[in-house]
Amino acid sequence: MPHISFPILMYHSIETVPKSTVMRSIHVPIKRFEFQMWMLKALGYKAVSLDKLSLYLDGKKEGKVVGLTFDDGYKNNLTNAAPILSKYNFSATCYLVSDCIGLSNVWDLDKGTTQSPLMKEEEVVKWLNFGMSIGAHTKTHPDLRNTSTKKAQKEIIDSKTDLEKSFNVAIKDFCYPYGGFNDELCKIVEDAGYHSAVSSIRGRAHAKSNKFLLPRIPINYHTLPHLFLTKLLTKYEEGR
Repeated sequence: MPHISFPILMYHSIETVPKSTVMRSIHVPIKRFEFQMWMLKALGYKAVSLDKLSLYLDGKKEGKVVGLTFDDGYKNNLTNAAPILSKYNFSATCYLVSDCIGLSNVWDLDKGTTQSPLMKEEEVVKWLNFGMSIGAHTKTHPDLRNTSTKKAQKEIIDSKTDLEKSFNVAIKDFCYPYGGFNDELCKIVEDAGYHSAVSSIRGRAHAKSNKFLLPRIPINYHTLPHLFLTKLLTKYEEGR
């Protein structure tokens, strides 16, 4: 079967930011993002959200696709990324921190990270109206490896429940904060009724991938065109 492995691209913020920005690496400049989407289209790829990618992973559909994900739910995903994605008829999944909707990346305050606004509820609705999907990224974005089992369950289960109640959509996809996972956390996610979870493992997803430890390919500020193509078309990310 052609295209039996699938890159899942991991983005955070799509914004042109000052050089003084702390953690500048998570911000992909707008023009660079648009060029990356153009390259995908030119190479014959279709970018899809995780719920749509699952059909390819399960062998129910065939095609040249990449999964497209955004962590945290930054407002610029809507204002800067969504119109570009719509232009190319692409879709993507945005993983939301349910208790932080309408705030900023407050979980990074103690690290001195520059704060960026997250989507408000009405903006999440606009994101959905673009034909995009949403997933859960816990309630408060803790490193789940450093929490009690009880707290981890609350973060994982309640974020799903809260998002489903707020937006009247099924939440099937999960993202581990900081990419951190272990066997117990994977079991909690599966038992909570999610269909997939993306991890910090770097590489491509395929039919035999653990659906609750899906690997991704990080795309950041330093991913210039030649590196984007290398990540997309070669095994550069495998085992990194």
